[in-house]
Amino acid sequence: MSFQLRREEVLDVAQLSAMLEESPARAAQAILLAAGQGIVEAQALLGQILLDGRGIAQDQTLALRWFAIAAGQGHLMARNMLGRCHEHGWGCVANAAIAAQHYRIAAQNGLDWAMYNLANLHATGRGTAENHAQALAFYRQAAESGHAKSMNLLGRYLEDGHHCPQDVPTARHWYRLAAEGGDFRGQFSHAAMLADEGRIEEALGWLRKALDAGNANFLRVASVSLLNAQHPEVRAMADAYSLRLAELDNR
Repeated sequence: MSFQLRREEVLDVAQLSAMLEESPARAAQAILLAAGQGIVEAQALLGQILLDGRGIAQDQTLALRWFAIAAGQGHLMARNMLGRCHEHGWGCVANAAIAAQHYRIAAQNGLDWAMYNLANLHATGRGTAENHAQALAFYRQAAESGHAKSMNLLGRYLEDGHHCPQDVPTARHWYRLAAEGGDFRGQFSHAAMLADEGRIEEALGWLRKALDAGNANFLRVASVSLLNAQHPEVRAMADAYSLRLAELDNR
């Protein structure tokens, strides 16, 4: 027996997002109804659950279509997700140049995630000319908007003096903010700075946070880096990182 959705459940997008945590399938039905009524936030949300297969059968092609509909109504995160789809080939043939176009539109309208994604393309020369000055500018803009991943990468440029004057104290500042903002790479970078200052217990605490949150690619690189650490307590963390990596690889 099907249930009837109240009108406020169809229209309240904040409620739909909360419903996804409790009952993904029920939320997906409500999101479908709201998207069909032209509610742009629901259209963007529908694209995301279709992309993830959350509460609804995964369909990357249909996700792309809904992101395009929402982006056409000015939804910046949907525009950013169009870029992600084109960058990674989700529901379409991968095309980094098209991805860059979408990221640029959303970035120019103030979306920090789009600034970060566009900066990544500039830094690697994918879909656009390699341009570290542009990458640095977008990372800085996103970092100043509160984007934690961009804070870490801005810190990296400043620490290395890569396409900018070297400024280790300011790099340290951005690493700390990235770590506090929940970015696991920022937590690792912040830990490295703390270890260099001899603040080993603090460093170990941040390394544990990065260990808990990090993905397999990060753990693989970080475990090797830890083997070369100066302090034995920090080097010992390499084993924990390797064990966690093995767990993720075996899933």
